[in-house]
Amino acid sequence: MNSKYLVSRSRFIAAAPEAIFEVLATPTLHSVIDGSDTVKGAQPRGPERLSLGAKFGMEMNIKLDYKILNTVCEFEEGRRIAWRHFGGHVWRYVLNPVTDDAGTPGTLVTEQWDARHVPARILLRWAGYLRRHPASIEQTLAKLDAYLTSAEGTAPGAALDPQH
Repeated sequence: MNSKYLVSRSRFIAAAPEAIFEVLATPTLHSVIDGSDTVKGAQPRGPERLSLGAKFGMEMNIKLDYKILNTVCEFEEGRRIAWRHFGGHVWRYVLNPVTDDAGTPGTLVTEQWDARHVPARILLRWAGYLRRHPASIEQTLAKLDAYLTSAEGTAPGAALDPQH
């Protein structure tokens, strides 16, 4: 399996895995955290919250407006979520509870773009996705962090300590 078709980045976020998962499982928030600036919004007739096998559409723009239909292909509540569309590549998030070097509890969030099983993956490389995705993923993780640590992202269950 060619690992150059797996782009992966991780970031420590000082939030509980369950709070992060809620954002990832809510399609209407995907445009808020998208670091590529290509996700414009969720299509209105999709699920409010994702689950295994759920189909959800997104309004997109890469030089032109288009719509894409995704299917959730991996789902472990609070720990892992992934989806793919007709192209076959997978967007995956893996959440691991950790404590940082300063002793702050939080989550190591790993985002992956996985095209290892895409038959025409050479076209993805020619289109520049392998060059663009590392920076886009890092920006998505930064936006996810900012959203979760802002007042806007604080929701029931978001706090690490339920006493606060």
